[in-house]
Amino acid sequence: MIRGIDHIELIVRDVDEFVRFFEAMGFEVILRTEHHGGSAELKLPGEGQPVFEIHSVGGEEAIGVNHIAFKVDSASESYAELTAKGVKFAAEPHLVAASGRTIVNFRDPDGWRLQLVDSQRRTPEG
Repeated sequence: MIRGIDHIELIVRDVDEFVRFFEAMGFEVILRTEHHGGSAELKLPGEGQPVFEIHSVGGEEAIGVNHIAFKVDSASESYAELTAKGVKFAAEPHLVAASGRTIVNFRDPDGWRLQLVDSQRRTPEG
């Protein structure tokens, strides 16, 4: 089921400022998209490194950690397994075309948002 941490999403005021900050620490940009008003995914060099997904604050969101995403073989299969064990999800798994990732969101007992994401990345659309 869960293979590791895939990414940690941070909501920030200025995506470009954070990209420069993380690059100064040795992170590399692996993807830039326009979704969420501008988004970047960065990771440290090497295999198996978790990704920091950074996007602009918007709507009801607050600056800070938005969610932690866990890498799974299949978000759809893990969704079915966890649903059978009583975990509640707000919606079914879906493909985020801008990032090429299938995801599904849920909350822990204290209300923190968590996410399951397919370990296989597809080519982003658009």
